[in-house]
Amino acid sequence: MNIQEIKKDRQKWMTWKNIAPLREALKNLAPSASKYELRDVVKITTNLDEKEVYKVAKQLMPWRKGPFQINDIYIDSEWKSNIKYNLLRPYFNLKDKRVADIGCNNGYYMFKMLEDKPKKLVGFDPSPLYKTQFDFINGFIGSDIVYELLGVEHLEFYEEKFDTIFCLGVLYHRSDPIAMLKSLYKGLDKQGEVILDTFYIDGKEETALCPESSYSKIPNIYFVPTIKALKNWCIRAGFSSFEVLETTKTDLHEQRKTEWIEGQSLEDFLDSNDSSKTVEGYPAPQRVYVRLVKDKK
Repeated sequence: MNIQEIKKDRQKWMTWKNIAPLREALKNLAPSASKYELRDVVKITTNLDEKEVYKVAKQLMPWRKGPFQINDIYIDSEWKSNIKYNLLRPYFNLKDKRVADIGCNNGYYMFKMLEDKPKKLVGFDPSPLYKTQFDFINGFIGSDIVYELLGVEHLEFYEEKFDTIFCLGVLYHRSDPIAMLKSLYKGLDKQGEVILDTFYIDGKEETALCPESSYSKIPNIYFVPTIKALKNWCIRAGFSSFEVLETTKTDLHEQRKTEWIEGQSLEDFLDSNDSSKTVEGYPAPQRVYVRLVKDKK
């Protein structure tokens, strides 16, 4: 697989008719000195015209990850991503490490990771819209984060290996989860680690829910395993260590509809009479966070 050719070809995606006007809007934001703070809200202070900034930010909807604030403009994303980040924060130290974020969306987590001073930060996400959101925010921050329009399937062929790979909310979108886990394994350097987050169902058996057509109104959810089944997948993929860090239930505080998204959100995905179930009648979303290690020391 020629990654350089794929990367070159995917740059053409930025000229799609729905993306090109957004790219042009970014160009029209005049360069300006900015300052930023990496708190729960990635907060940016700039002397750019606020009306112009707001106009561009609105054009870039929907904002799934965040929140961000630019002067008085509060981009209230669908997900309060700081909740997940703060949950995981005690479990990693990225100083001087090569770090990848698979399915990085607009880069919120990577911007937060800058506080650890990693050696390198690379985001993988084949979405020209999210890449444009990233470029919009990074235009103020000026980081050296690398954003690749690539997917997890390209990771093992990438030009370097990583010490830590974050893969948050991606596994259930893949029709072959073990193949994806193998790609993560191959993308690691020796003794590297993966911080993984995925849906799970309760149960002592080594089984998985296989939704008929959708799960929580999401069509591309293929498997929702028990934690035991997930562990088996990870061992089969080659990982030598499987450690459960946390488990959580997704609630309306963390994911909800705001003026910065389009369409529905969690409140529409759950049974209106029983929030413990999805509209399809499946168990409501809950997440397990695990650390996978390639090779024990």
